[in-house]
Amino acid sequence: MKLYDSIGPNPKMVRMFAAEKGFTFKQVDKVDIMKGENRQAPYLAKNPAGGMPAVELDGGKIIAETIAICELIEETKPQPALIGANPTERAETRMWVRRVEWKIIQPLTDGFRFAEGLPLFKTRMYTAPEAAPSLKAIAQEGYKWLDAQLAGRDTIVPSRFSLADVALYALAEFGSSVGQTIPAECKNVQRWYEATKARQSAKA
Repeated sequence: MKLYDSIGPNPKMVRMFAAEKGFTFKQVDKVDIMKGENRQAPYLAKNPAGGMPAVELDGGKIIAETIAICELIEETKPQPALIGANPTERAETRMWVRRVEWKIIQPLTDGFRFAEGLPLFKTRMYTAPEAAPSLKAIAQEGYKWLDAQLAGRDTIVPSRFSLADVALYALAEFGSSVGQTIPAECKNVQRWYEATKARQSAKA
């Protein structure tokens, strides 16, 4: 399995998930997103959505989208289970991944793309600069909601480290570098973030 890798939080998510699993890619090809290589040939022939990262299987099939790639890795190397060891665990993980995606990850990402990242993204996708402040505020409210959920526990899915932790950490780390930090009053999220940052996989 070949990984098409780049800078950015989404490739970081896949690398971190793979590191937690002890999964190694046979080959890693770097794509320069600052030069827009992901939005032009030959990459677009492989992933017409232009997003990063993507993986190419031995038979040539391309799988893109971060969560789908992580699901593929889990299916390929089931242990340690980061999505779940049974249907109930898998459903619970997917529920929490969906929650952090919609409450924090998506508004945080678009808040950046439509503001600080506008010079890079305005020619690559539809942007709405006027929406950036509201999107950033939605992400901050999402952190506050999650803070209440994390009271008395160390992981997003109760009692086990999972894809939900990996997904949010990769984006929270990115957010902290572009002015969208975890609110100071969110002590539980701050505690979770520091504990996740201390994991070896967070260096991936």
